Amino acid sequence: MNHPVTPDGRYIVVRGRLWRRSNPMLDPATRATLTRELMAARRAKGEALRQDDAAAREAARARVEAAKRALGERGPVWWADGAPDYNRHMVHTTPYAAWYGALPGAGPADAAPTGG
Repeated sequence: MNHPVTPDGRYIVVRGRLWRRSNPMLDPATRATLTRELMAARRAKGEALRQDDAAAREAARARVEAAKRALGERGPVWWADGAPDYNRHMVHTTPYAAWYGALPGAGPADAAPTGG
């Protein structure tokens, strides 16, 4: 599934929430290495959850966090224009709301939580 990418390329939108994209300035080999580490860490976390191993789960979570930070998806922003970070914000509460609302198929139900 392809998720919409904000016009500035900083975020994707998943179920109405902004998620920061990887730093586009990373060289392809570094990005590939970090992505492999992220996927391995996620698999390790899943295995730890299945095994009910709290220590392994926490170690895997730390690996996921480290990989995401190295990719630029968490931690300090990778852009230098001083724009704020809207990572994990609902798109309808950000300056991207009008852009997202104008996308085909992106109606109010996609942009705002409905409770439940």
